Amino acid sequence: MRITIIYDNEVYEGQLTAKWGFSCLVEYNGHNLLFDTGGDGSILIENMKKLNIDYKQIDTIFISHGHWDHSGGLAEILRLNEKAILYIPPTVLQLDIKIPPTFIKLAERENLIVVNEAKELYPGIYSTGEQKNIEQSLVIKTEKGLVIIAGCAHQGINKILEEASKIGDIYALIGGFHDFNKYELLKEIELICPTHCTENKSEIFNRYPNKCIKGGAGRVIDICS
Repeated sequence: MRITIIYDNEVYEGQLTAKWGFSCLVEYNGHNLLFDTGGDGSILIENMKKLNIDYKQIDTIFISHGHWDHSGGLAEILRLNEKAILYIPPTVLQLDIKIPPTFIKLAERENLIVVNEAKELYPGIYSTGEQKNIEQSLVIKTEKGLVIIAGCAHQGINKILEEASKIGDIYALIGGFHDFNKYELLKEIELICPTHCTENKSEIFNRYPNKCIKGGAGRVIDICS
């Protein structure tokens, strides 16, 4: 499995553009899944081109929650790729997102799946379901354990870990941890990559220096699947 961070507050390497928001590509068992779309569609697509990511090959788009910095590029990617299956939590339907070129409402789009509860999307790929009426997270099963990708973790890292633990042992946690400070929850996790809105990033690195890796646009994380 390969995770490529496309959109983040900072750049890891390469001539990419950094801006507030998050998006990454997950390549797993023949699927090309785009997790979130950042806040600006033009930056998302330009970073994809620089990373040699073909947006036409994306078969699935997974939106963690409806905040602009995670769904702002959605209309643009759907304009360019009309075939991708879109998984969203129910609250995203409340947004006034119009999808070009016909400018239909998001709820009217084909290949739309609203995820209310925890479910398996594809073999080995899961959603935690919308937690606390705001956000879903992605869980992927690998030989090393579960890899969790969180958008902002507004529902709390504890809630995400609790739901994912029903599937198996957790190996990695990647994404935005928002105002997370319950550092003891990370002690059993082997790989930690705090990105985007993680306010206490330096403290997490200080406490777990041998487990943490830097994120940023251009960061590629390979995990044996």
